[in-house]
Amino acid sequence: MRMIDFSNWNSILSTVIGIALFALIGIGIRVLVMFTVQQRRERMNRQINERLRVLIAAYKVLGGSFTGDLAVDPAHLRDLRQRAMDEGVEPSEGSDRRRRIRDAVEGALSDILLLGTETHVRLAERAARDLVEGRPVQTDELVRSLRDFIRTALDLDPVPTGLAIPPQGPTRPAPGGGKGRGGDEGRSRGGGAGGGGAGGGMGMGMAAGRHADDPATGA
Repeated sequence: MRMIDFSNWNSILSTVIGIALFALIGIGIRVLVMFTVQQRRERMNRQINERLRVLIAAYKVLGGSFTGDLAVDPAHLRDLRQRAMDEGVEPSEGSDRRRRIRDAVEGALSDILLLGTETHVRLAERAARDLVEGRPVQTDELVRSLRDFIRTALDLDPVPTGLAIPPQGPTRPAPGGGKGRGGDEGRSRGGGAGGGGAGGGMGMGMAAGRHADDPATGA
């Protein structure tokens, strides 16, 4: 205050203008910083939301069945046709369904390799390698890992201990090649996942921000 000259109006006016400019610059810098932080947070929330949508859709494809044959048949369409020709029969609807299940599972594994945690990627890599080498694939272990991660990311309580949840396998598509719960949904990647009931919108991203990595592995 001793450096401020109150002897004339010009000095007072200059001092007031200087203080106002200083306050305005400070407010502008603060608003700019807050805007930048908000944009970064919204971008992270969108990424988390998209990641969860894709992983939830993959979970539904890989673990939508509790009964029947829960192993993925690695045979391709040409293999199924050759098998039917060798047996002297026409390719059945069941063969086409197994082929569509395998296609949906391949798409889900591809999504998990892109957006899964280290544990998910390792399990998906093993399943993909089994498919390539022609071995039937069981998806139950990968489904359990996805389920635990998704529940933790959404701040849900863990699955109660002591439950005898049956092994889970790929969703069986509807007969006749129509769009069922499985095949086409799993192949739609992000879009299909959005319709798969991820829910929560931006709020889900806010809740999941603390759990973007696998809590079990610290990945």
